[in-house]
Amino acid sequence: MADFQVLIPKLGESIQEATITKIFVQIGDSIKEDDVLFEVATDKVDSEIPSPVSGIVKAIYCKVDDLLAVGKVAMLIGLPGEVTEDVISSGVSSGKNAQEEKLSVAVTPPTDSKTKSSAQSGRYYSPLVRNLASQSNLPLEELDGIQGSGIGGRVRKNDLLQFLEERKNPELLPTSHLKSGETAEISQNQLQVKPKVSLSIGAEDTIIEMDRIRKLIANHMVHSKQTAPHVTAFVEADVTEMVLWRNRVKDEFQKKYGEKLTFLPLITEAVAKALCEYPFVNSSVDGDRIILRKRVNIGIAVATNQGNLVVPVLKDAEAKNRVGLTKEINRFAEAGRNEKLQPDDLSGGTFTITNFGSFGNVMGTPIINQPQVAILAIGTIEKKPAVIETVMGDAIVVRHKVFLSLSYDHRIVDGMLGGKFLKRIADLLEAFDGKQVV
Repeated sequence: MADFQVLIPKLGESIQEATITKIFVQIGDSIKEDDVLFEVATDKVDSEIPSPVSGIVKAIYCKVDDLLAVGKVAMLIGLPGEVTEDVISSGVSSGKNAQEEKLSVAVTPPTDSKTKSSAQSGRYYSPLVRNLASQSNLPLEELDGIQGSGIGGRVRKNDLLQFLEERKNPELLPTSHLKSGETAEISQNQLQVKPKVSLSIGAEDTIIEMDRIRKLIANHMVHSKQTAPHVTAFVEADVTEMVLWRNRVKDEFQKKYGEKLTFLPLITEAVAKALCEYPFVNSSVDGDRIILRKRVNIGIAVATNQGNLVVPVLKDAEAKNRVGLTKEINRFAEAGRNEKLQPDDLSGGTFTITNFGSFGNVMGTPIINQPQVAILAIGTIEKKPAVIETVMGDAIVVRHKVFLSLSYDHRIVDGMLGGKFLKRIADLLEAFDGKQVV
């Protein structure tokens, strides 16, 4: 009997696993090709997984909130004419016993025992971490207490090794909080305690649980601040020529290309050029190694209608012309707001731009999007009086100005490099050719 295995698909070049958030079918259901089987979520995007074939659902090897690796079998589809009556009846028979039987089948993987991931604790650990913990005779209770540095607080190999070292040598832990002459008595339980802010809740206060995306964003931001020493530099750029050009050609541009022309593609164009000139800003840190990225893939931060944040990526931004950048940024903005981005749209970024100006903010200090080493924030463009030199002497005129702020990872981007890179972006914007035609 031939069956079709439905696998967890590859959802992006950096995504290795996904969480099951919804299951739309039951054992015994008859489905058609492209019917949605289940929904998965990663730290980047939610995706509905359709059936590649028509048939009958014979087995479901996952349940809601399971974390499955890419390539794992999630469901088994019996092809038409090859599903026995016994299988069908096991999925559609009535009564409590039948339901219990169905659930029993649904959560039992085929054969691979390695898919079990600390089910007792409800927390996922990679095989490497589990094996290392087992070899070190580390109880599950202590493993659960480790604060991980991975996405979503996941425990990585280095987290476990550091914990084991501190467990063996408590004197390695910081003791700055101890009073003079006080002895540091650190128990294993104290090693597991995660710092928590003490707060009081009033009777009139409202408590709202974070949704999954908000939790991921929060963990990602905390991880970034813990990983990279942030430095933020600012520069004010005169973008008068760019503003006047855009105001002059925007109607013609939309008529010719069917796209609304904003300032963001024009600024992205300058950023892409500057990244090519300063490759160390277009890089990542891997331990003691610096990875210089060959491709210039610029992420554009987009706020969704639900109040969350996504960062779609413009691949090979330096190779795109102004029209191409505009089309792609507009597509990302629309799809991002409505949460319609695909996993590949959100992967592979090497640098990020966030537009504080879209909310009327003058400037800001953005947090680096790991594993990148820098992020640029754009403030609102304002008319300001400025002093310029003329043949008749200095004159005060009205100019269009914008603050640009660059947060960078001081592990590899020093003040000179960060300052030069930011100034180069400003220089490119100030040198904008206002005589260009569409």
